[in-house]
Amino acid sequence: MLPLQPAVCCPQFEPAPWADKLVTWDKKLFLQDRVLSFCHIPLNFGAVMKRSMTLIDAAGAKPDEQVILSDECSPWGADVYIALSKDIPGARTTTLSGTFLTKVFEGPYRNVRTWIAEMKTFVQAQGKQWQKLYFFYTTCPKCARKYGRNYVVILAQV
Repeated sequence: MLPLQPAVCCPQFEPAPWADKLVTWDKKLFLQDRVLSFCHIPLNFGAVMKRSMTLIDAAGAKPDEQVILSDECSPWGADVYIALSKDIPGARTTTLSGTFLTKVFEGPYRNVRTWIAEMKTFVQAQGKQWQKLYFFYTTCPKCARKYGRNYVVILAQV
């Protein structure tokens, strides 16, 4: 008998379309939620994702490409934005518009300070200045272990 493989809930991420790109969104639709954190360490991310994905699935609003952004706006919490294919009446939705430089990083989350420094250098090399950073966590920790890669895309709004 073969050993059971852990379930995969996240699609495998392909980094090439996000590597060193300029992305422009015009009112891209997202479900917005909030994660509680302690010194930027999320405390209830899994519960927030489960609640949000249940809502998205029930509304039939899952887009072709899964994009989940985190705005680490405070050491005590982060706003989470989950892309939608359509509006969900009664849900807290928002849109994001702007131009973003993207860069893909791979490795453990503890490297985030190094990634931010690299992103700053990358943005400056493009002759731009960032207004805000968003973190695109491409897979959950369980799927990252299964795939053997933990990709994070940083989007710098310029």
